[in-house]
Amino acid sequence: MIMQENKDIKKLRARNDVILIIALLLAAGIAFVYLFVFRGKGNLVKITVDGELYGTYDLSSDISQDIRSGKNGQELNRFVISDGKVYMEHASCPDGICVSHRAIFRDGESIVCLPNRVVITVVTEDKTDSADIVA
Repeated sequence: MIMQENKDIKKLRARNDVILIIALLLAAGIAFVYLFVFRGKGNLVKITVDGELYGTYDLSSDISQDIRSGKNGQELNRFVISDGKVYMEHASCPDGICVSHRAIFRDGESIVCLPNRVVITVVTEDKTDSADIVA
């Protein structure tokens, strides 16, 4: 009798494990579809330095520009907008993680150069009127 109960419990646990694995795979699949399929392309690039807006650029333009930051402008970052994507071409920071980051183009994506305090973010310009409801 006890042996039969142990087998039933093992079967129940195995079934619950399978259900949990399927639920996790389903949640991961939904997240993947949202992040890579439904999230639209941005149309603006916003750059901040030390938390202050440095500039806003059209993602459809083709430009390369240097950003000077830090005391006396000794830190240098160069970003490039080309083919509807933006990437960091050069950075004077010691680790260079921002330079090795892939080019970004989707709304909400960003490239961060933490040592130089530069953040590049792709955003979607709101085409609607920004006024609230007026009574």
